[in-house]
Amino acid sequence: MKALDNDTAMNNLAMSEDARPLLDAVIKHIRDNVDPITEEFHRLGEGRAERFSYAPGQLELLEEAKNKAKANGLWNFFLPNAETGEGLSNLDYAYIAFELGKNPLASQTLNCSAPDTGNMEVLERVGTPEQKEKWLKPLLNGEIRSCFGMTEPKVASSDARNIETSAVLDGDDWVINGEKYYISGAGDPRCKIMICMVKTSPDAEPFRQQSQILVPMDTPGVNVLGPMRVFGHDHAPHGHMHIKLDNVRVPKENILWGEGRGFEISQLRLGPGRIHHCMRSIGAAEKALDLVLQRGMEREAFGKRILDLGKNMEVVGRARIEIEAMRMMVLKAARAMDVLGNKEARIWVSMAKAMVPEKVCQIIDQAIQIHGATGVSQWSPLSEMYMQQRTLRLADGPDEVHHNVVARNEVNRYRQTAD
Repeated sequence: MKALDNDTAMNNLAMSEDARPLLDAVIKHIRDNVDPITEEFHRLGEGRAERFSYAPGQLELLEEAKNKAKANGLWNFFLPNAETGEGLSNLDYAYIAFELGKNPLASQTLNCSAPDTGNMEVLERVGTPEQKEKWLKPLLNGEIRSCFGMTEPKVASSDARNIETSAVLDGDDWVINGEKYYISGAGDPRCKIMICMVKTSPDAEPFRQQSQILVPMDTPGVNVLGPMRVFGHDHAPHGHMHIKLDNVRVPKENILWGEGRGFEISQLRLGPGRIHHCMRSIGAAEKALDLVLQRGMEREAFGKRILDLGKNMEVVGRARIEIEAMRMMVLKAARAMDVLGNKEARIWVSMAKAMVPEKVCQIIDQAIQIHGATGVSQWSPLSEMYMQQRTLRLADGPDEVHHNVVARNEVNRYRQTAD
Protein backbone atom coordinates (compact mmCIF):
# COMPACT_ATOMS: atom_id res chain seq x y z
CA MET A 1 0.00 0.00 0.00
CA LYS A 2 2.86 2.36 0.85
CA ALA A 3 4.42 1.76 -2.58
CA LEU A 4 1.11 2.64 -4.23
CA ASP A 5 0.88 5.80 -2.12
CA ASN A 6 4.41 6.75 -3.18
CA ASP A 7 3.59 6.12 -6.85
CA THR A 8 0.55 8.39 -6.61
CA ALA A 9 2.51 11.10 -4.82
CA MET A 10 5.41 10.86 -7.27
CA ASN A 11 3.11 11.67 -10.17
CA ASN A 12 1.66 14.79 -8.57
CA LEU A 13 3.97 17.42 -10.02
CA ALA A 14 1.79 20.47 -9.39
CA MET A 15 3.14 23.42 -7.46
CA SER A 16 1.41 23.82 -4.10
CA GLU A 17 -1.19 26.57 -3.87
CA ASP A 18 0.69 28.15 -0.96
CA ALA A 19 3.82 28.61 -3.09
CA ARG A 20 2.18 30.16 -6.14
CA PRO A 21 2.16 33.72 -4.74
CA LEU A 22 5.89 33.36 -4.06
CA LEU A 23 6.53 32.34 -7.67
CA ASP A 24 4.61 35.38 -8.89
CA ALA A 25 6.60 37.60 -6.53
CA VAL A 26 9.91 36.14 -7.74
CA ILE A 27 8.99 36.75 -11.38
CA LYS A 28 8.07 40.34 -10.50
CA HIS A 29 11.30 40.81 -8.53
CA ILE A 30 13.44 39.63 -11.44
CA ARG A 31 11.54 41.82 -13.90
CA ASP A 32 11.54 44.95 -11.71
CA ASN A 33 14.76 44.71 -9.69
CA VAL A 34 17.21 42.36 -11.41
CA ASP A 35 16.79 42.69 -15.17
CA PRO A 36 17.13 46.51 -15.05
CA ILE A 37 20.51 46.38 -13.24
CA THR A 38 22.13 43.47 -15.08
CA GLU A 39 23.64 45.39 -17.98
CA GLU A 40 24.93 48.15 -15.69
CA PHE A 41 26.40 45.60 -13.25
CA HIS A 42 28.48 44.02 -16.02
CA ARG A 43 29.39 47.37 -17.54
CA LEU A 44 30.78 48.59 -14.22
CA GLY A 45 32.94 45.49 -13.95
CA GLU A 46 34.63 45.90 -17.32
CA GLY A 47 38.31 46.78 -17.25
CA ARG A 48 38.68 46.73 -13.45
CA ALA A 49 42.31 46.70 -12.33
CA GLU A 50 41.96 43.71 -10.02
CA ARG A 51 40.13 40.83 -11.72
CA PHE A 52 39.13 39.12 -8.50
CA SER A 53 37.39 42.09 -6.98
CA TYR A 54 34.32 44.17 -7.65
CA ALA A 55 34.43 47.58 -9.27
CA PRO A 56 32.90 50.55 -7.41
CA GLY A 57 29.14 50.39 -7.66
CA GLN A 58 28.77 46.69 -8.48
CA LEU A 59 28.13 45.37 -4.99
CA GLU A 60 25.97 48.39 -4.22
CA LEU A 61 23.68 47.39 -7.11
CA LEU A 62 23.54 43.82 -5.85
CA GLU A 63 22.89 44.85 -2.26
CA GLU A 64 20.05 47.10 -3.32
CA ALA A 65 18.39 44.22 -5.18
CA LYS A 66 19.04 41.88 -2.22
CA ASN A 67 17.50 44.34 0.21
CA LYS A 68 14.40 44.63 -1.97
CA ALA A 69 14.13 40.83 -2.05
CA LYS A 70 14.46 40.61 1.74
CA ALA A 71 11.87 43.33 2.24
CA ASN A 72 9.43 41.32 0.13
CA GLY A 73 10.15 38.03 1.92
CA LEU A 74 12.00 36.55 -1.06
CA TRP A 75 14.97 34.95 0.64
CA ASN A 76 16.58 31.51 1.18
CA PHE A 77 14.02 29.52 -0.81
CA PHE A 78 16.33 26.57 -1.39
CA LEU A 79 16.17 24.97 2.08
CA PRO A 80 13.36 22.39 1.93
CA ASN A 81 11.16 22.21 5.01
CA ALA A 82 13.62 24.26 7.10
CA GLU A 83 12.77 26.79 9.77
CA THR A 84 15.58 29.08 8.59
CA GLY A 85 14.27 29.39 5.04
CA GLU A 86 10.89 29.63 3.37
CA GLY A 87 10.29 25.93 4.04
CA LEU A 88 9.47 25.10 0.43
CA SER A 89 9.45 21.56 -0.86
CA ASN A 90 12.00 20.65 -3.52
CA LEU A 91 9.14 20.55 -6.03
CA ASP A 92 7.96 24.07 -5.20
CA TYR A 93 11.51 25.40 -5.32
CA ALA A 94 11.96 23.86 -8.77
CA TYR A 95 9.33 26.16 -10.24
CA ILE A 96 11.10 29.17 -8.72
CA ALA A 97 14.57 28.02 -9.81
CA PHE A 98 13.35 27.74 -13.42
CA GLU A 99 12.87 31.51 -13.30
CA LEU A 100 16.19 32.19 -11.54
CA GLY A 101 18.08 30.47 -14.36
CA LYS A 102 17.00 33.14 -16.84
CA ASN A 103 19.20 35.86 -15.33
CA PRO A 104 22.73 35.23 -13.97
CA LEU A 105 22.25 37.67 -11.08
CA ALA A 106 18.81 36.49 -9.98
CA SER A 107 19.87 33.65 -7.68
CA GLN A 108 22.33 35.82 -5.80
CA THR A 109 19.73 38.53 -5.13
CA LEU A 110 17.56 35.92 -3.39
CA ASN A 111 20.54 34.30 -1.59
CA CYS A 112 20.04 31.11 -3.59
CA SER A 113 23.42 30.82 -5.35
CA ALA A 114 25.69 27.81 -5.60
CA PRO A 115 27.89 26.77 -3.91
CA ASP A 116 26.41 28.59 -0.91
CA THR A 117 23.10 26.73 -1.20
CA GLY A 118 24.73 23.32 -0.73
CA ASN A 119 26.99 24.55 2.05
CA MET A 120 24.11 26.18 3.91
CA GLU A 121 22.05 23.02 3.62
CA VAL A 122 24.90 20.98 5.10
CA LEU A 123 25.36 23.41 8.00
CA GLU A 124 21.59 23.51 8.55
CA ARG A 125 21.40 19.71 8.72
CA VAL A 126 24.58 18.68 10.55
CA GLY A 127 26.27 21.79 11.94
CA THR A 128 26.73 22.29 15.66
CA PRO A 129 25.10 25.31 17.31
CA GLU A 130 28.50 27.00 17.36
CA GLN A 131 29.16 26.27 13.67
CA LYS A 132 25.73 27.58 12.76
CA GLU A 133 26.20 30.78 14.71
CA LYS A 134 29.64 31.49 13.24
CA TRP A 135 29.09 30.47 9.60
CA LEU A 136 25.48 29.58 8.78
CA LYS A 137 24.01 32.78 10.21
CA PRO A 138 26.08 35.19 8.05
CA LEU A 139 25.55 32.94 5.01
CA LEU A 140 21.79 32.97 5.53
CA ASN A 141 21.94 36.75 5.91
CA GLY A 142 23.84 37.07 2.62
CA GLU A 143 26.75 38.77 4.40
CA ILE A 144 29.47 36.34 3.24
CA ARG A 145 29.96 33.65 0.62
CA SER A 146 31.53 30.19 0.71
CA CYS A 147 33.08 27.40 -1.35
CA PHE A 148 33.32 23.60 -1.35
CA GLY A 149 36.76 22.02 -1.71
CA MET A 150 36.61 18.52 -3.14
CA THR A 151 38.13 18.20 -6.63
CA GLU A 152 41.87 17.48 -6.81
CA PRO A 153 44.21 17.72 -9.81
CA LYS A 154 46.14 14.48 -9.26
CA VAL A 155 43.29 11.99 -8.85
CA ALA A 156 39.96 11.14 -10.49
CA SER A 157 37.84 13.06 -8.00
CA SER A 158 34.50 11.82 -9.35
CA ASP A 159 35.30 8.83 -7.11
CA ALA A 160 35.62 10.51 -3.72
CA ARG A 161 37.51 7.51 -2.36
CA ASN A 162 40.49 8.84 -4.32
CA ILE A 163 40.71 12.09 -2.35
CA GLU A 164 44.30 12.55 -1.10
CA THR A 165 44.14 15.78 0.90
CA SER A 166 44.94 14.68 4.45
CA ALA A 167 43.81 15.92 7.83
CA VAL A 168 45.72 14.67 10.87
CA LEU A 169 44.69 15.42 14.43
CA ASP A 170 47.49 17.13 16.33
CA GLY A 171 46.42 18.00 19.84
CA ASP A 172 43.36 20.21 19.52
CA ASP A 173 43.88 20.97 15.81
CA TRP A 174 43.41 19.29 12.48
CA VAL A 175 46.48 19.77 10.29
CA ILE A 176 45.48 19.76 6.62
CA ASN A 177 47.77 19.22 3.63
CA GLY A 178 46.78 18.82 0.01
CA GLU A 179 45.79 20.44 -3.24
CA LYS A 180 42.38 21.35 -4.65
CA TYR A 181 41.34 22.84 -7.97
CA TYR A 182 38.22 24.10 -9.72
CA ILE A 183 36.98 25.34 -6.36
CA SER A 184 34.08 27.46 -7.54
CA GLY A 185 33.48 30.74 -5.78
CA ALA A 186 36.80 30.77 -3.95
CA GLY A 187 37.94 33.80 -5.97
CA ASP A 188 35.15 36.03 -4.65
CA PRO A 189 36.52 38.44 -2.00
CA ARG A 190 33.34 37.77 -0.01
CA CYS A 191 34.20 34.04 0.26
CA LYS A 192 35.12 33.48 3.90
CA ILE A 193 34.69 29.74 4.53
CA MET A 194 35.43 26.49 2.70
CA ILE A 195 33.91 23.12 3.47
CA CYS A 196 36.86 20.86 2.64
CA MET A 197 36.69 17.14 1.83
CA VAL A 198 39.69 15.45 3.43
CA LYS A 199 41.00 12.00 4.32
CA THR A 200 41.12 11.58 8.10
CA SER A 201 41.04 7.79 8.53
CA PRO A 202 43.14 6.08 5.81
CA ASP A 203 42.90 2.67 7.52
CA ALA A 204 39.10 2.65 7.81
CA GLU A 205 36.75 1.02 5.32
CA PRO A 206 36.70 2.97 2.02
CA PHE A 207 33.51 4.93 2.70
CA ARG A 208 34.58 5.88 6.24
CA GLN A 209 37.97 7.36 5.40
CA GLN A 210 36.76 10.83 4.44
CA SER A 211 35.54 13.74 6.54
CA GLN A 212 34.46 17.30 5.87
CA ILE A 213 36.04 20.14 7.81
CA LEU A 214 35.31 23.86 7.98
CA VAL A 215 38.36 25.85 6.85
CA PRO A 216 38.25 29.67 7.09
CA MET A 217 39.78 31.13 3.94
CA ASP A 218 42.06 33.47 5.91
CA THR A 219 43.71 30.58 7.79
CA PRO A 220 47.51 30.59 7.39
CA GLY A 221 48.53 27.99 4.79
CA VAL A 222 45.41 28.37 2.62
CA ASN A 223 47.14 29.50 -0.56
CA VAL A 224 44.90 30.50 -3.44
CA LEU A 225 47.32 30.03 -6.35
CA GLY A 226 45.06 31.45 -9.05
CA PRO A 227 42.08 30.69 -11.26
CA MET A 228 41.55 27.64 -13.41
CA ARG A 229 40.25 28.75 -16.79
CA VAL A 230 37.18 27.37 -18.57
CA PHE A 231 37.59 27.62 -22.35
CA GLY A 232 40.16 30.32 -21.61
CA HIS A 233 37.94 32.36 -19.26
CA ASP A 234 38.65 32.89 -15.57
CA HIS A 235 35.03 33.64 -14.55
CA ALA A 236 36.26 36.43 -12.28
CA PRO A 237 35.44 37.44 -9.65
CA HIS A 238 33.62 34.20 -8.78
CA GLY A 239 36.38 32.01 -10.17
CA HIS A 240 37.24 28.31 -10.06
CA MET A 241 40.37 28.44 -7.99
CA HIS A 242 43.51 26.33 -7.59
CA ILE A 243 44.26 26.07 -3.85
CA LYS A 244 47.24 24.62 -1.99
CA LEU A 245 46.69 23.66 1.66
CA ASP A 246 50.05 23.76 3.43
CA ASN A 247 49.99 22.70 7.10
CA VAL A 248 46.64 24.43 7.59
CA ARG A 249 45.62 24.22 11.25
CA VAL A 250 41.98 24.48 12.28
CA PRO A 251 40.34 23.58 15.62
CA LYS A 252 39.21 19.97 15.96
CA GLU A 253 35.65 21.19 16.53
CA ASN A 254 35.60 22.42 12.92
CA ILE A 255 34.85 18.90 11.71
CA LEU A 256 31.30 18.41 10.43
CA TRP A 257 29.18 15.63 11.97
CA GLY A 258 32.20 13.66 13.17
CA GLU A 259 35.15 11.81 11.72
CA GLY A 260 34.54 9.51 8.76
CA ARG A 261 31.15 10.94 7.76
CA GLY A 262 32.24 12.81 4.64
CA PHE A 263 30.33 10.50 2.27
CA GLU A 264 27.12 10.83 4.25
CA ILE A 265 27.42 14.61 4.15
CA SER A 266 28.00 14.48 0.39
CA GLN A 267 24.69 12.71 -0.05
CA LEU A 268 22.95 15.50 1.87
CA ARG A 269 24.68 18.13 -0.22
CA LEU A 270 24.93 16.77 -3.74
CA GLY A 271 21.39 15.52 -4.28
CA PRO A 272 19.74 18.93 -3.87
CA GLY A 273 22.72 20.74 -5.41
CA ARG A 274 22.64 18.67 -8.57
CA ILE A 275 18.94 19.19 -9.02
CA HIS A 276 19.24 22.94 -8.33
CA HIS A 277 21.74 23.18 -11.20
CA CYS A 278 19.30 21.36 -13.46
CA MET A 279 16.44 23.63 -12.44
CA ARG A 280 18.40 26.76 -13.28
CA SER A 281 19.68 25.17 -16.50
CA ILE A 282 16.15 24.93 -17.83
CA GLY A 283 15.78 28.66 -17.27
CA ALA A 284 18.94 29.12 -19.34
CA ALA A 285 17.45 26.98 -22.12
CA GLU A 286 14.32 29.14 -22.09
CA LYS A 287 16.50 32.24 -22.36
CA ALA A 288 18.39 30.73 -25.32
CA LEU A 289 15.14 29.90 -27.10
CA ASP A 290 13.89 33.47 -26.56
CA LEU A 291 17.10 34.76 -28.12
CA VAL A 292 16.64 32.42 -31.09
CA LEU A 293 13.14 33.73 -31.72
CA GLN A 294 14.20 37.34 -31.35
CA ARG A 295 17.15 36.98 -33.73
CA GLY A 296 15.34 34.71 -36.16
CA MET A 297 12.32 36.95 -36.55
CA GLU A 298 14.14 40.30 -36.69
CA ARG A 299 16.88 39.48 -39.21
CA GLU A 300 16.71 38.50 -42.86
CA ALA A 301 19.09 36.70 -45.20
CA PHE A 302 18.63 35.51 -48.77
CA GLY A 303 15.24 37.21 -48.90
CA LYS A 304 13.79 35.39 -45.89
CA ARG A 305 13.65 35.71 -42.13
CA ILE A 306 16.50 33.72 -40.59
CA LEU A 307 13.88 31.68 -38.79
CA ASP A 308 12.54 30.47 -42.15
CA LEU A 309 15.93 29.36 -43.50
CA GLY A 310 16.97 25.72 -43.53
CA LYS A 311 15.69 23.74 -40.57
CA ASN A 312 15.54 26.64 -38.15
CA MET A 313 11.81 26.25 -37.53
CA GLU A 314 12.49 22.62 -36.62
CA VAL A 315 15.25 23.80 -34.27
CA VAL A 316 12.69 25.94 -32.46
CA GLY A 317 10.17 23.10 -32.29
CA ARG A 318 12.70 20.60 -30.99
CA ALA A 319 13.97 23.07 -28.40
CA ARG A 320 10.48 23.59 -27.01
CA ILE A 321 9.85 19.83 -26.90
CA GLU A 322 13.16 19.16 -25.15
CA ILE A 323 12.65 22.00 -22.65
CA GLU A 324 9.28 20.55 -21.65
CA ALA A 325 10.73 17.04 -21.39
CA MET A 326 13.57 18.33 -19.22
CA ARG A 327 11.12 20.26 -17.07
CA MET A 328 9.09 17.11 -16.40
CA MET A 329 12.24 15.14 -15.58
CA VAL A 330 13.45 17.76 -13.11
CA LEU A 331 10.05 18.09 -11.48
CA LYS A 332 9.89 14.31 -11.08
CA ALA A 333 13.36 14.25 -9.50
CA ALA A 334 12.42 17.08 -7.14
CA ARG A 335 9.22 15.28 -6.23
CA ALA A 336 11.18 12.09 -5.61
CA MET A 337 13.37 13.90 -3.07
CA ASP A 338 10.26 15.15 -1.29
CA VAL A 339 8.50 11.77 -1.28
CA LEU A 340 11.36 9.27 -1.02
CA GLY A 341 14.16 11.30 0.56
CA ASN A 342 17.45 12.31 -1.01
CA LYS A 343 19.08 8.88 -0.75
CA GLU A 344 16.26 6.93 -2.38
CA ALA A 345 15.74 9.64 -4.99
CA ARG A 346 19.34 9.42 -6.24
CA ILE A 347 18.27 7.50 -9.38
CA TRP A 348 15.88 10.27 -10.39
CA VAL A 349 18.49 12.92 -9.61
CA SER A 350 21.04 11.09 -11.75
CA MET A 351 18.56 10.82 -14.62
CA ALA A 352 17.98 14.57 -14.52
CA LYS A 353 21.68 15.37 -14.15
CA ALA A 354 22.62 13.11 -17.08
CA MET A 355 19.92 14.54 -19.33
CA VAL A 356 19.61 18.25 -18.65
CA PRO A 357 23.10 19.79 -19.10
CA GLU A 358 23.64 17.82 -22.31
CA LYS A 359 20.32 18.90 -23.83
CA VAL A 360 20.73 22.51 -22.71
CA CYS A 361 24.19 22.55 -24.31
CA GLN A 362 22.61 21.46 -27.58
CA ILE A 363 19.92 24.15 -27.42
CA ILE A 364 22.46 26.89 -26.66
CA ASP A 365 24.77 25.60 -29.40
CA GLN A 366 21.93 25.84 -31.92
CA ALA A 367 21.13 29.35 -30.67
CA ILE A 368 24.76 30.32 -31.26
CA GLN A 369 24.56 28.99 -34.81
CA ILE A 370 21.46 31.06 -35.57
CA HIS A 371 23.21 34.17 -34.21
CA GLY A 372 26.24 33.63 -36.44
CA ALA A 373 29.52 35.20 -35.35
CA THR A 374 27.72 37.35 -32.78
CA GLY A 375 26.74 34.18 -30.93
CA VAL A 376 30.33 33.48 -29.88
CA SER A 377 31.17 37.12 -29.16
CA GLN A 378 31.01 39.34 -26.11
CA TRP A 379 27.90 40.96 -27.59
CA SER A 380 25.80 37.91 -26.78
CA PRO A 381 25.33 36.03 -23.49
CA LEU A 382 25.23 32.72 -25.36
CA SER A 383 28.96 31.91 -25.22
CA GLU A 384 29.02 32.39 -21.44
CA MET A 385 25.84 30.32 -21.11
CA TYR A 386 27.38 27.53 -23.17
CA MET A 387 30.52 27.49 -21.02
CA GLN A 388 28.46 27.17 -17.86
CA GLN A 389 26.36 24.32 -19.20
CA ARG A 390 29.33 22.46 -20.68
CA THR A 391 31.04 22.66 -17.31
CA LEU A 392 27.97 21.15 -15.64
CA ARG A 393 28.50 18.00 -17.67
CA LEU A 394 31.60 17.51 -15.49
CA ALA A 395 30.62 19.18 -12.21
CA ASP A 396 28.85 17.20 -9.47
CA GLY A 397 29.73 13.98 -11.28
CA PRO A 398 30.35 13.63 -15.02
CA ASP A 399 27.61 12.42 -17.36
CA GLU A 400 29.07 8.92 -17.43
CA VAL A 401 28.79 8.49 -13.65
CA HIS A 402 25.10 9.38 -13.68
CA HIS A 403 24.34 7.16 -16.67
CA ASN A 404 26.08 4.33 -14.82
CA VAL A 405 24.01 4.93 -11.68
CA VAL A 406 20.80 4.73 -13.70
CA ALA A 407 21.94 1.68 -15.69
CA ARG A 408 23.07 -0.19 -12.58
CA ASN A 409 19.68 0.38 -11.01
CA GLU A 410 18.00 -1.01 -14.13
CA VAL A 411 20.21 -4.09 -14.10
CA ASN A 412 19.45 -4.72 -10.42
CA ARG A 413 15.73 -4.23 -11.01
CA TYR A 414 15.80 -6.71 -13.90
CA ARG A 415 17.63 -9.30 -11.82
CA GLN A 416 15.09 -8.99 -9.03
CA THR A 417 12.12 -9.43 -11.38
CA ALA A 418 13.86 -12.27 -13.24
CA ASP A 419 14.44 -14.15 -9.98
